[in-house]
Amino acid sequence: MQVENHKEEVPFEYYEGLFQKLDPKEALERLPDIKWDGKEFYVNLLGREYAIAHPDYGFRALDGGMIPPLSVQTFLLRYLLESKAVLWKGTWKTFREMPWGEMYIKPYTGRVLTRAAFTFGTRLEAFRAACEKMGAMALPHGDAGFQFDFIGGFMVQIMAWAGDDEFPPNAQVIYSDNFEEGFAPEDRVVVGDILISTIKANM
Repeated sequence: MQVENHKEEVPFEYYEGLFQKLDPKEALERLPDIKWDGKEFYVNLLGREYAIAHPDYGFRALDGGMIPPLSVQTFLLRYLLESKAVLWKGTWKTFREMPWGEMYIKPYTGRVLTRAAFTFGTRLEAFRAACEKMGAMALPHGDAGFQFDFIGGFMVQIMAWAGDDEFPPNAQVIYSDNFEEGFAPEDRVVVGDILISTIKANM
C-alpha cells in the first residue's frame, strides 16, 4: 500500500504486521473479554462490537455502521497485542496521576482536555444528548458528566463545564484505576481522543 498519511498509516501497518504473528490463545488468556471463533476476534469498544480477522487482517462493524478511522483500528490492534485484563480497585484517577502522566500531560491537555472543553462546554445540551444516546451513565459532577464502559473492564468518566464571562469552558476526563496497569500511557491519550471523537460524532 502506498503510504500517504504517515501519521496514521505507518503505525497501522507496523501493528498490522505484528498482529499477523499474534497467538490467539495467548491473547484470550490476557483479555478474557474478547472472543475468537477461529477466524475473527470480537471486541466491544464503547458499545459497538467489531470483528477483526486474523491472521490476514480484516475489519468490520457488526452493527453494519461506518468503519472507524485507522487510529481507532490501530488502538484495537495494540489492545489485542499488548493490553491485559486488570481488576478495577474502585478508585478513579486523572491522566496526570497515573504512571508517566506528568511526561505526557502537555500533549494530553491539548489533544484531550482543551478539545473536550471547547467541543462540549460550549454545547452542553448536545453533549448530554449524545452521551445519553450512547447509553452512558449520568454523573452528578460538572455541568454535565457521564460514565462510559470503554473496553473490557476499563471505564472512563467525562465532565464538562460551560464557560462564562470570567472563565472559559472546562472539561475533565478520569480513568478507572486499572488503566494504570492495563494500558501504556500513549494509549491512555488515545482513549481520551477516541472518547471525544465518538461523542462528537453522536452530537
